[in-house]
Amino acid sequence: MEEEVYDPIEEEPHTIRHGVLVSLDDLTPSSPHFTDGSSIRVTGKLKEYHLETSTALIIDGGYQLKINTEQMNELNIQVGFTYQFIGELVFRPNSSEPVLQARVGRNVDGIDLNLYKKSLKLLKRFQADNMREETTT
Repeated sequence: MEEEVYDPIEEEPHTIRHGVLVSLDDLTPSSPHFTDGSSIRVTGKLKEYHLETSTALIIDGGYQLKINTEQMNELNIQVGFTYQFIGELVFRPNSSEPVLQARVGRNVDGIDLNLYKKSLKLLKRFQADNMREETTT
C-alpha cells in the first residue's frame, strides 16, 4: 500500500493547515517557516494593539512579530498579556518583515514561558530524532 505524501502545491484551496509551533527567535530568514503563506503558531506578550487597523505587536525576548487580527472578532485583546496566535505569514511588498494574518488567537496569560520554550525544544528534538529514524529505516 503506497503512502500518500503531502504536497502544498497540490493542496486544495479550502484546506486549513495546522500552525507549526514556532518561537519568535526561530522565525528568521533562514527558517523554513519564514516563507509567504507559511502556517505557524506563535506565542508572545502583547506590546501594542491598534484597534483602528486591527494590528498587534507581540514580543518574546528581543524578538517581535506584527499580527493582523481583523479575522478575529471575539478576542478581547489587552496590552501586557500573553497571547498565542495561529495564522499564515504574509510578506507585504516593500517590506522584509512578515505579518501574521491570524485566524485564531487566545489569551494564554499565566503560561510559564520558560517551561513552554523548554517543551518546544524537546518537541523539536523528538521530531528531528524521528525524522532521522524514518530516513534510516
